[in-house]
Amino acid sequence: MKKLIEAFPQNIIDAIAIAKASTIHKPKNEIHNVVICGLGGSGIGAKIVSNWIQGEIKVPVVVSNEYVLPAFVGENTLVIGSSYSGNTEETTMSINEAHAKGAQIIGITSGGYLASFCEENGYDCIIVPGGNPPRSALAFSVVQLVHIFAELGYTSAAHIESMNKSAAVLSTEIEAIQAIGKDLAAHLFGKVGVYYAETKYEGVIVRARQQFNENAKYLGWHHTIPEMNHNELVGWSGGDERFAPVFFSTGDLHPRNQKRMEITMAAVEKKCGKIFTLHTKGDNLIERSLYLIHIVDWASFYLCDLNGADIMDIDIIDYLKSELAKF
Repeated sequence: MKKLIEAFPQNIIDAIAIAKASTIHKPKNEIHNVVICGLGGSGIGAKIVSNWIQGEIKVPVVVSNEYVLPAFVGENTLVIGSSYSGNTEETTMSINEAHAKGAQIIGITSGGYLASFCEENGYDCIIVPGGNPPRSALAFSVVQLVHIFAELGYTSAAHIESMNKSAAVLSTEIEAIQAIGKDLAAHLFGKVGVYYAETKYEGVIVRARQQFNENAKYLGWHHTIPEMNHNELVGWSGGDERFAPVFFSTGDLHPRNQKRMEITMAAVEKKCGKIFTLHTKGDNLIERSLYLIHIVDWASFYLCDLNGADIMDIDIIDYLKSELAKF
């Protein structure tokens, strides 16, 4: 896993090369909405990219983490299936439903059923390198999604260059990133992690929670500002030193949300005694997100070591799949 985390910047570069070599055809029908299907390490890329493009794309984008598609899906819907293995049952069932409804389909996968399905039915499918845990392949899904939206004319093609720039920054600043990751792991160790950011970074903090879940075998939760100010903030009346809040300070918040975050940080710190403010770098949402993601990946690695856990262990998921296979 350490080698896989180290490879993240290079994965971005490799993913860009794959994207540039791929062909995405214009949909046969006018697209009125987009659904991205994906779970776990594949699905989180969809959540992150949907955050990145929400202020730019003119059609609604919905992320589906389910077996079934929304009722609105039809011939004017683009359904993107993102499954690293190509065999994620929720995604493959959704893709079959999309096909039956006459939707436009694009696949992102390393192979498996999804690749075969797209080939047999004449759908575009971008093939990425396989064989690793899906959570370590995030670069390949986010780059391909950004590429697809740009190729279809929904978003700017300049976003790929932002990702290329991020790869260089992450490589150059690796020691500083690792140091922050170690400090974050120490903050979380022995407590319950709580992750807060503005809504447009929700995909990033969901990814953070997932990485600590899978890599460090560590539980926690996340919420966004301003929504948490209308409910969860009241719950902090029962907060104490059992909890380790992490605030993602990105420098690009709505002015009202910036003030909300400052007030929230002060209120929460009074309850738990210590908070951790995670700062980022970058000129735009994509660059800042990738910087935060890489810090968290390293923090999850260091927290796993502190917990004495097996970073590659997913026995409980294998058990779940074996039980589902009997059903």
